[in-house]
Amino acid sequence: MKAHRITLLAACAMAASLSLAQTPAKLKIGLMLPYTGTYAALGIAIENGFRLQIAEQGGKLAGREIEFVKVDDESDPSKATDNVNKLVKRDNVDVLVGSVHSGVAMAMAKVAKDTGTLLIVPNAGADIVTGAMCAPNIFRSSFSNWQPAYAMGEVALKKGAKKAVTITHKYAAGDESVKGFREAFEKGGGQIVKDLSLPFPGVEFQALLTEIASLKPDVVYTFFAGGAAVKFVKDYSAAGLKKSIPLYGAGFLTDGTLDAQGADADGLFTTLHYADSLGTPRDNAFRLAYAKTYKMQPDVYAVQGYDAAQILAIGAAAVKGDLSKKAEFASAVEKAKIDSPRGPFMLSKAHNPVQDIYLRQVTGKENKLVSIAIKGLADPARGCKM
Repeated sequence: MKAHRITLLAACAMAASLSLAQTPAKLKIGLMLPYTGTYAALGIAIENGFRLQIAEQGGKLAGREIEFVKVDDESDPSKATDNVNKLVKRDNVDVLVGSVHSGVAMAMAKVAKDTGTLLIVPNAGADIVTGAMCAPNIFRSSFSNWQPAYAMGEVALKKGAKKAVTITHKYAAGDESVKGFREAFEKGGGQIVKDLSLPFPGVEFQALLTEIASLKPDVVYTFFAGGAAVKFVKDYSAAGLKKSIPLYGAGFLTDGTLDAQGADADGLFTTLHYADSLGTPRDNAFRLAYAKTYKMQPDVYAVQGYDAAQILAIGAAAVKGDLSKKAEFASAVEKAKIDSPRGPFMLSKAHNPVQDIYLRQVTGKENKLVSIAIKGLADPARGCKM
């Protein structure tokens, strides 16, 4: 009897062990996003969009349950390398998702490249990430800084502008956005009268606005996002410039910021890969699901988070959940047409979206679609050797 009981216990233990062996380990996703500071709302929207897409997949990817490990990157590049190394080496995440600030994303891309960890960038547009730092394990679901800026350079010319002033924070995203605008604007015969900037995340705009008034350009091009975008739009209007010098920007100027900007944003033109009134069945379904889940309207950041999860889902399905098969993961994603709320897009060889850039105008609390500024715009991916 005793021997029988031992045999039975051993059989039960073996069955339990087999059952555990058959249950795949959880897929660990490291979310490295800003949850405090000027970009906090952006980080939250990205996470919301990401989680919504995972929920639509039944809460699992390729049969693996999801475990999130979250880090507040504080939009601080000086802390980025330590933060990302903790996720990779201490927490052993299978994939990194982040970030918003281009300086932080560049640090993430370096660690991802050095360690071979999968990285999906759901916002930061640093050109170098899918340019000179490109790698088979690095993907972007958003844009390069060059894309909306280049499109706005063409728009400004079509609207008759010949002289422009640019203004931005002095950091990678701002510098690259201005370069993209300049490339298109000067190619078409326009002239940049002056590039103005201030240190990130400063919002003391008064002296710069006074200088803009004295320069009297045909148009001002700007790249600001989050809290800085709110303050700049309000200060620009308060200085009386909105009535005399058109303000054009990359779409982050008015995305996720319209409630706070109020009437000061009315009529502003921006270019971006998303608009609030696309009216397609795919976008309508996404907007409804997001509003039901989070009791708020989605913005471009939510779309980018949602599409980061779509990229991960496509790759994970192709490798049956084994993310160590990086070449097969990349191959599947490279061939896929991603069914995004922004409209379908594919990734370039450098793993950056090839996508339509829309001209939008603020009407009430919406970035309304005016037209497609450029169809299927691919980033030049300068320096990418992949």
